[in-house]
Amino acid sequence: MDILFENQQQIVCIKNPGLLSEEHPASPCLPGLLREHIGVSVYPVHRLDKETGGVMVYAKTSGEAARLSKIIQNGGMVKEYLAILCGRPEEDAGEWNDLLFHDRAKNKTYAVRRERRGVKPARLAYQVLDTQGNYTLVQIRLYTGRTHQIRAQSAARKLPLLGDRRYGGEAAASLALWAFRLTLPGPSVYTACPPKEGVWLPFAATLDKLS
Repeated sequence: MDILFENQQQIVCIKNPGLLSEEHPASPCLPGLLREHIGVSVYPVHRLDKETGGVMVYAKTSGEAARLSKIIQNGGMVKEYLAILCGRPEEDAGEWNDLLFHDRAKNKTYAVRRERRGVKPARLAYQVLDTQGNYTLVQIRLYTGRTHQIRAQSAARKLPLLGDRRYGGEAAASLALWAFRLTLPGPSVYTACPPKEGVWLPFAATLDKLS
């Protein structure tokens, strides 16, 4: 269990890919593992896709859950990710702004051109960190938290994530998306790079510089 910080109110830890970030009675989930490890229940205040690993914060009390949820709603929690794109953006840095629609039946998010019911604006900023062959390592800051946002916005530009077959990416052992840094008011900054193996191995030297 990789715990980055813990006090009486909250716990910051690393979610491994393949774990659910929310409570589930029949599937492996991080809240359940934390409950077994620290002996108390935790309250999810944000989520990561099952295939995505990285830094997460959980509240240990209902009052702290409400406080953190308010911070998130007011844009006070900064979430940054590392991702490997199939291809390279035209610019080394920039912003992507889209209208996204999440189809619950298909569990897939689409970039659309017009506003309608269920469509929400999505915004992120990216910075190219390294390129190896046809693959590009980028650092991403999310300004909005839409379902599958990074995956959908990348795919809309024909730059799907490595390992993201759902959105047109090349097959790989895992999804190349990692919650790299979490910043909370204070500021409190928590950073963790992905393991330098599998899809991340070609970018090991760059990841070392970020650690």
